[in-house]
Amino acid sequence: MSLSIGIVGLPNVGKSTLFNAITKKQVEAANYPFCTIDPNVGVVKVPDARLLALAEISQPEKIINTTIEFIDIAGLVKGANEGEGLGNKFLSHIRECDAICEVVRDFENSDIIHVNNKIDPDGDRETIDMELVLADLASAEKSFKNYEGAAKGGNKDEIKKRDLMRKVCGHLAQGLPVRRLELDEDEKNIVKPFCFLTAKPIMYVLNISDVEAPVDLAKWPQNTFKLNVKLESEIAALPEAEQAEYIKELGLNESGLDKLIEEAYRLLGLITFFTTGSDETRAWTVKKGSTAPEAAGKIHSDIEEGFVRAEIINWKDFIAAGSEARAREKGLLRTEGREYIIKDGDVCNFLHNK
Repeated sequence: MSLSIGIVGLPNVGKSTLFNAITKKQVEAANYPFCTIDPNVGVVKVPDARLLALAEISQPEKIINTTIEFIDIAGLVKGANEGEGLGNKFLSHIRECDAICEVVRDFENSDIIHVNNKIDPDGDRETIDMELVLADLASAEKSFKNYEGAAKGGNKDEIKKRDLMRKVCGHLAQGLPVRRLELDEDEKNIVKPFCFLTAKPIMYVLNISDVEAPVDLAKWPQNTFKLNVKLESEIAALPEAEQAEYIKELGLNESGLDKLIEEAYRLLGLITFFTTGSDETRAWTVKKGSTAPEAAGKIHSDIEEGFVRAEIINWKDFIAAGSEARAREKGLLRTEGREYIIKDGDVCNFLHNK
């Protein structure tokens, strides 16, 4: 499953520095606008202590994490929806992502130019969010005109699409994102192919310094993180063994980046199930609400097609038992059928006839 998070924001807010820290893949991070023209892409492992705990039991030859793709998209500016600052090109890159991570600057540094010459997190967030809304509005208005013409023939499907697009246009015209528009399942299916920017899940990173940021998170959306991106970049540059020690010295259980990656994963509505054995211990990604056969299909389509049943055990019970054999002896492995909904943390063994 290829999943991508687009890192967006105004120029010089720390997007590329955050990307470098997350992916440990060095890209240019200069202190002037538009140094990043083409998006940089990096695939990162989703940290998961459960995977390592299972591997301790199974002692596999390989350990394989789930992954997320992060895309570093160049800085947007006011007027991006009308092409300002190469805005149309950058907006098209965002449209291809599954979710958005918006970085907002909340640190003072006279050596790093702010595009608006002042530190204003609330105003910066409003600028970016409105540019995304305006870009969607332009797209929705164009589609409405097309459907309006087609609906004159009396076709019920075209009329429904026209009315829905009118509804979307009215919502966006109020400055509201598509994700906050109430739609039924049929309407969601019609809207989905448009890849509206504001329909995508979004999280915010407040890039702070050593000085406590004055922004009140209570006034910000729920998916907001305060993150000292410069510090996280320094931690990421250390050898892996030293990173854990440094994080502990800072009085933390894990790095802010790990929390961010985990939250990005959850933002996409994903859960993790595991398979484990002597060959490999592996984490797999499925959408929340997936059935056992759908989860089996992530491993191989033949397993989904030939699905017979699944043996399931919670990862904690597996660890407590000490091995699959002992878990089986204790009757901890449950047999589940085609209707079973996979839960986060399930350790699965899929039986099939293919």
